Order: sequence, then C-alpha cells, then structure tokens
Amino acid sequence: PFKRYVEIGRVALVNYGKDYGKLVVIVDVVDQNRALVDAPEMVRGQMNFKRLTLTDITIDIPRVPKKKTLIEAMEKAGKDDMLRTNGKVARGVES
Repeated sequence: PFKRYVEIGRVALVNYGKDYGKLVVIVDVVDQNRALVDAPEMVRGQMNFKRLTLTDITIDIPRVPKKKTLIEAMEKAGKDDMLRTNGKVARGVES
C-alpha cells in the first residue's frame, strides 16, 4: 500500500533539473504525468511527476491558491521554516 499520494497541498522535493533540491507544494494536478507546483522563492510552473519526490508533509490549501494565500497557509501550518531548510527534514534525514 502507498503511504504518500499526489494531492493538492502535498510538499515534494525536486530531484532533477534546475530546481534540484528545492521543496515545492503541489497546487494542482494537470494530468497523470504533470503537476502545477509553487514555492515562496519560485515561479509557479508545471513539473513532471518523475522530477518530484513526495514527502509526508501536507498543507491545507485550496486548489490553485494565490501566492499570498499559499505563503499564509504555510506559515499557519508552521511549515515555512521547514520549506526554507535545505530539505533534510523533508527527506527524513536527521542532522
């Protein structure tokens, strides 16, 4: 059984490409291969699921929120500090 599902608000780690190592939030599912992702220091864009590693972290957000709403939801959930780290917490690696 799977433990992590692709869903709106799921935090993922980028594992390939120019955004390698960054944590992003899935804000919408485009199709079975791509998702619309966003992060505070990143421009919103489509990303292939093969480039994403899902984490256990989820944020309660509506579908396709504005950047301001996304940042507020992250701060409310207390995940902002975790997203600004280098990703060790999201990958389950303890320092």
